[in-house]
Amino acid sequence: MQRKISVIGTGYVGLTTGVCLAYLGHKVICVDKDKNKIQRLQKGIVPIYEPGLDEILKKHRKNLEFTTNTKDAVQKSEVIFIAVGTPSQKDGDIDMTYFRQAIREIAKILDSYKIIVNKSTVPVGTGEWTKKEIKKHYKGGFSIVSNPEFLREGSAIKDFLEPDRIVIGVEDEKAKEIMLDIFSSIKAPKIITDIKSAEMIKYAANAFLATKISFINEIANLCEKAGADVKKVAEGIGLDKRIGPKFLNAGIGYGGSCFPKDVDGLNKIAEQKKYNFHLLKAVSLVNKNQQKKFLHKIKNTLKKIDGKTVCIWGLAFKPNTDDVRKSPAIEIIKGLQRSDYKIQVYDPVATENAKKELPKKNIKFCKTSFEAAKNADVLALVTEWPEFSELNMKKVKKLMRHSYFLDGRNQLEPEEMKKLGFYYEGIGRK
Repeated sequence: MQRKISVIGTGYVGLTTGVCLAYLGHKVICVDKDKNKIQRLQKGIVPIYEPGLDEILKKHRKNLEFTTNTKDAVQKSEVIFIAVGTPSQKDGDIDMTYFRQAIREIAKILDSYKIIVNKSTVPVGTGEWTKKEIKKHYKGGFSIVSNPEFLREGSAIKDFLEPDRIVIGVEDEKAKEIMLDIFSSIKAPKIITDIKSAEMIKYAANAFLATKISFINEIANLCEKAGADVKKVAEGIGLDKRIGPKFLNAGIGYGGSCFPKDVDGLNKIAEQKKYNFHLLKAVSLVNKNQQKKFLHKIKNTLKKIDGKTVCIWGLAFKPNTDDVRKSPAIEIIKGLQRSDYKIQVYDPVATENAKKELPKKNIKFCKTSFEAAKNADVLALVTEWPEFSELNMKKVKKLMRHSYFLDGRNQLEPEEMKKLGFYYEGIGRK
């Protein structure tokens, strides 16, 4: 059955959710306070880089409306998805400003029964707060649902339409049936649970994956000292079905808008509940240290050869996205800038976003991988874009002043690079 839905917020999660719900055949109104963003979306211009998103938007435009008018969108809809940003604060707590503003605005304009679905990542207990807050302003019937997202930037469309599972935290049968109907055409396990458990599932999932990454990075550090190869170690443990091969790629740590925020957020929830989550604190510390270790590798190599110029390949926190939030590349570049090194950087799509985050000191944004490598003393690969492994490395070596290659993502093979004449060093490679 076609449902009338509004999505509040058109960031990565909100826009992907709205477009994919339209793909499923629902009538969707996407709402955002940013007039410029809405005007661009009305013209079919997608403001973020997400493979496949613009094609689906154009193909299912008849099911989509973009507006800044929250009242009109809410009153036309039976289901309202909240997908506003909930960024980290300096102390690791979650900034709920936008979420609370959205709920209070919605509460004041409700005119009939609605289902308010939370897609934003929020602390456990937010559903309870939402219910109490709405009741202050609206005396009619409504339902609160938690429907956490598990979208990976770069593969968000596939993750929405072909998910491992759909989690629905709900309190009443009516909301449950409507939510199941919305996702009826998606063939995936539907986990029906209470709202608090659904809120916890999102944090627990991301925290576990972050733990897996920090674990393999610690193993990589030990491999370097013991003379083992972390790629073979990861392969050997990944074939154990209880462990699995995913998230066992050693490197310079995780970044992005989810893992750092959710690890810190879950730590903060634990603190507020007076529980000392020792493991999660270690996960965060290991991740930060991994970036520092790679920065030291670059600096130590430059000192050894009296070099001044560093080529950085990759600015996004992962491939197939233009997102540089909490990107290891940004932190590494800032560290090099503080030491007055000359930096030449290249990324296929994230350059403009990186320019907003980085100081202008001693940095050149290049248009190609080759331009970034020219006259470099050290080349550091920090984002595993597929194109980097497909380049003519003989040409890269000729362009560089010194042929030191530091592979922060273990994307290339040591023996092959050494045969080409590079001084190659990966993370935990033999």
